Amino acid sequence: MRKPPFGTGPHFGNVNDVNESRTRLSFPSNKIKITPTNSNTRIIVAANAARPASSVPAAEGRTSQNIGLNSERLRALMVQRLRQKGITDERVLEAMRSVPRHVFIDQGLASRAYDDAALPIGFSQTISQPWVISRMLSAVAENRKPQKMLEIGTGCGYQAAVMAAMCHEVYTIERIKPLYEMARGTLRELKLVSRIRLVHGDGMLGMPSVAPFDAIVIAAAGLQIPTALLHQLDIGARLIAPEGSDQQKLVLIERTGVNSWDRKELEPVRFVPLRAGIQL
Repeated sequence: MRKPPFGTGPHFGNVNDVNESRTRLSFPSNKIKITPTNSNTRIIVAANAARPASSVPAAEGRTSQNIGLNSERLRALMVQRLRQKGITDERVLEAMRSVPRHVFIDQGLASRAYDDAALPIGFSQTISQPWVISRMLSAVAENRKPQKMLEIGTGCGYQAAVMAAMCHEVYTIERIKPLYEMARGTLRELKLVSRIRLVHGDGMLGMPSVAPFDAIVIAAAGLQIPTALLHQLDIGARLIAPEGSDQQKLVLIERTGVNSWDRKELEPVRFVPLRAGIQL
């Protein structure tokens, strides 16, 4: 049975509400640049690779409301571009089509909401490039039907929303309190299906109290995958994460036994660093 589109069906009753106030981050988005230290994106190795054309024509005075009126068409164009770049998992593509990316970013960046690019969300963090999200979710879900997924690094909440369109339960951890509050507010505002548990905490510790997970997605790069997270995978489940410092690659890990894991290196990427602890 096809899942109902976001905005219909049961509301998001499981998003942890510490208080009822909505916190929307505001920052000078026109002055923030994507740099090697704050970009969740794929590295195109080919020296002559062309810069992808924007799916949203630049227009002076464009607002998030304008984007909202056309977001269904723009999401369809984004999905078409993902297909052209090799994403074939229909579950992932349908989830990407259903989630309005523009509501997760600052209004000043609304005209770029459906570009295949990482965009700043404040605190030197980014909303990941759509191709990277779809690639990571396709990899952990290939030949599987994950029903319980863990995300490390909620950010603005966009990837968690995409994951919730694919499976029954999503758990997500954000270490930066204002980003946690922003994600919580946006998810509540969208009245999404009650499938997400949002936590302000140390993502490197995972959530052992609710493990094991069918899939774990890490949205920040460490020098190595935290052992605690490897042990929170179910047998046969997969974890995907960027790994490295200056040179990073996506790493796909499958748990094959109680104390055994298979590892595969994928594409070069560039992500924000994975950090321990919390930030208030």
